[in-house]
Amino acid sequence: MLIDGALAESAGQIAAHIRQLGFRVEDVKLIVNSHVHFDHAGGIAELQRLSGARVAASKWTAEVMSKTGVGRDDPQFGVIRPIALIKQVEVLSDGQTFKIGPIAITAHLTPGHTPGGTSWTWQSCEGAKCLSFVYADSFTSVAAVGFKFSNVPTAIQNFQKSFSFLRSVPCEVLLTAHPDVSNFWGRLDARAKGVKPDPMVDATACRDLADRAEDAFRKRIASETTQ
Repeated sequence: MLIDGALAESAGQIAAHIRQLGFRVEDVKLIVNSHVHFDHAGGIAELQRLSGARVAASKWTAEVMSKTGVGRDDPQFGVIRPIALIKQVEVLSDGQTFKIGPIAITAHLTPGHTPGGTSWTWQSCEGAKCLSFVYADSFTSVAAVGFKFSNVPTAIQNFQKSFSFLRSVPCEVLLTAHPDVSNFWGRLDARAKGVKPDPMVDATACRDLADRAEDAFRKRIASETTQ
């Protein structure tokens, strides 16, 4: 399984990294997505072509992926470039689990940053020790000039649903669509230096991310209503 496809220009590099890990690109059987912006989904069309993998996404995202390349109701519409269209995209449902061999990954609709945002969870085990992983979508309220979340009836409800997910989901290892949001590289470096306890494991990371994102969203709404 592969989550996200980065930039269109990144597809070849991703394929090379898969080979460096000792796999074939054709071993990828399923490609899923966090949100359909060019820096996360831009390479999916080419990666699907190279691998022959299925692509699955939320209903809103699947429509954008297969028909328009960018959503007109995306908060960043007008400032983000479209992605290459993907020939066939399966529509997933909230809470749907996908299984490829022994691997199982579950989709969680987390709208807000885009209407079709999706986060992913799974368990990874070494021997008897298992950890709960969360690959969290972006939760930032970033928008094009002139866009107001306060003018979208479902915006607050969507973001609250996503914040609630972060606060309730089992979360021991947090990965984020933008690695710097979860200090991934810093934690990885600390782990390599032998820092204990394991810096990659933090049962409070998802809740902390929810708190930061909700605070930023509230400030965004407040600034919109005073303009």
